Amino acid sequence: MTLEDQKSCEDSVSTTRLVAGVVQMSSSSDKPANLDRAESMIRDLVASTGAELICIPEVFAWRGPSSGEAEIAETIPGPTTRRFTGLSQELGIHLILGSLLERSPDSVLPYNSSVMLAPDGSITATYRKIHLFDVDIEGHGAVRESATRARGSEAVIARMAVGDSVEPIEVGLSICYDLRFPELYRQLCFRGARILTIPASFTTRTGRAHWIELVRARAIENLAFVIAPNQYGMGREGIDTFGHSVIVDPWGTILAQCGDGEGWASAALDLQRQTHLRKSFPVLDHVRLIESP
Repeated sequence: MTLEDQKSCEDSVSTTRLVAGVVQMSSSSDKPANLDRAESMIRDLVASTGAELICIPEVFAWRGPSSGEAEIAETIPGPTTRRFTGLSQELGIHLILGSLLERSPDSVLPYNSSVMLAPDGSITATYRKIHLFDVDIEGHGAVRESATRARGSEAVIARMAVGDSVEPIEVGLSICYDLRFPELYRQLCFRGARILTIPASFTTRTGRAHWIELVRARAIENLAFVIAPNQYGMGREGIDTFGHSVIVDPWGTILAQCGDGEGWASAALDLQRQTHLRKSFPVLDHVRLIESP
C-alpha cells in the first residue's frame, strides 16, 4: 500500500461524546449459560450507563476444548447472531460480539469471527481473525489455533452512525492475538478507523507482562480509542486468562478497566478531543514507508 492510497483518519463529527462499554466474562463450555450471562450484563451496562457501543470478549458464546470447535461452530447469520441482533435492536445499541466460531463454506475448520450489530438489528460487519495463536507457552505446552481454526484474510472496517454525526464513525475490528501486529491497526486507521476493538481471551502469563502495554501502544501510535474486553479465568485447554478489560483513549490514558471476575466497565469517548489531537499531532500524516531493497 502506497501513501497515496492511504487516507487521513480525521472525519468531521458534531457528536462529541460516545459512551462505550466492555463486558468481561468467564465463558465456559455451557453455551446457553454463556449467552444468558452475556445478555444479562449487556442489559445491566446499558441500564446503568446508557452505553451506545458495547463490546464483549472473544469466544464469549462457548469456550471449550479445541476438539469440539468444529461441532459447535454455526453460520453467520445464525442462532447466536439472531438472538443478539434482537437485543441490539431492543436496546438501540451498537454491539460487537467479540467472537464466535463461524462455520466456513470453504474449510472443515471454522473461522473465529467478530460481528458488529447495529441498533436496527442488522449485521454491520464480520471480521475473521487473521493472526492465529500458534505458540509454546512455558509451563503449559503448545497451543496451535491453526490446527482447529481457519485463517481470515481481510482487514475490516465497520461504520457506525451515532447521534448527530456528520459522517459515520469508523470502527476497526480485530481479535486477541492480532494485538501483537501493529501493521494491521495502522492499515485500519489509514482506512479511517477512529475506534479499534480488540476482544480477547488473552492468557494470564502474557497478559501480566503485555496486555495493558500493548493496548495502550495501539491507541497511542494511532491516536485511536481502543476498546478491549478480555476473558477472565480458566479457558481453552486449561489456559488461564487475564481479565483486566480496558478502554483507552487516543493519548494512551486508561479511561475504564475491569479487575478480576466477571463484570463490565464504561467510559465516555471524547471524539472532539480526538479530532483535535489528530490535527495538532498528525503522526498518521507523517508515516513514511520504506521500500524493501
